[in-house]
Amino acid sequence: PGSKPYGSSADTFLRLIAMSGQSKQDDKSIKLGLQLMENQAEGLRRHIQVDELYFSGKSAFQENAVVKTTTFGRALFMDKQIQSSEIDEFIYHESLVKPAMTLHSNPKRVFIGGGGEFATAREVLKYKSVEECVMVDIDEEACKICIKELPTWHDGCIEDKRLKVIYGDAFKYLYECKEKFDVVIMDIADPVEAGPGYKLYTKEFYCQVADNILNEGGLLVTQSTACDVLNGNKSFATIHNTLKSAFDNVFPYRAFIVSFGGPWGFNLAWRSHKSLPNKPTDISTDEIDKRISERHEKKAKDTKFYDGETHQGIFNLPKHIRKFMKDCSQVSTIENPCYMEYGALET
Repeated sequence: PGSKPYGSSADTFLRLIAMSGQSKQDDKSIKLGLQLMENQAEGLRRHIQVDELYFSGKSAFQENAVVKTTTFGRALFMDKQIQSSEIDEFIYHESLVKPAMTLHSNPKRVFIGGGGEFATAREVLKYKSVEECVMVDIDEEACKICIKELPTWHDGCIEDKRLKVIYGDAFKYLYECKEKFDVVIMDIADPVEAGPGYKLYTKEFYCQVADNILNEGGLLVTQSTACDVLNGNKSFATIHNTLKSAFDNVFPYRAFIVSFGGPWGFNLAWRSHKSLPNKPTDISTDEIDKRISERHEKKAKDTKFYDGETHQGIFNLPKHIRKFMKDCSQVSTIENPCYMEYGALET
């Protein structure tokens, strides 16, 4: 894996190829014609048509595959779950990055936990105020796969001298480092029981960031799993409630990510400071647009999803989601973590 283009025979996607009876067509891809069935909830599945395989292999931490799907275009799968797709990665990454970077008065130092596709770094480095962006991802092999196979995701940001990439454990890094940051962005895998990242959703971690990592007026944002009527009362609500144990301002929001199968949740958190608003929607539509225009590098590509009007919309959640959060009492800790459960992948 990492050096051979199609990984080991034990890999899930190679088993699917063997089942399909298809063969390698050229040096770049394998032609398929398979349907992956992904469980989203009890009794609910969706079918994803996979046409070509560009890469499949197993790193020290997870299975990785880059494929071409009929509907979503090129897509990244990790441990049998779709992580990012060509058709809508901009919605996810702009939603994750833009609100925090726009609300902060002058973000100079930014930390990214995870972010292996480098699209989060791409969005951060559009801001001319950024002096250094430190990205810590645990899976070097997966990151190198993304650089090679997902070039439009990083869009050349890997050459930006402001980007510092460290391959290691983000939890350990933020407990040991003496640095401080203006914005902390957690672009990490969902909190699954077998995964390495569940500790990055705990009270202990959020308190460490709030107490020791963020500068005054700093913000933390984290992806927060599915935010819909079927799943919003589970990990999404728990992540929100856990953040409230470390920050006095926590604001949930969501965006519809079609390749993920529905609305996807995020949480933005900060401790009260004169440079920050009482709530994100206090900043007007015109002011958000003005900040984006003034703060982006001249060479930076314009946003496709996020602007002032979108900003106002994503923070206004429907009543049933607000009730999920109000009713949630669970706080995720290292000793008693919250996990997100997935269904099986089948053909």
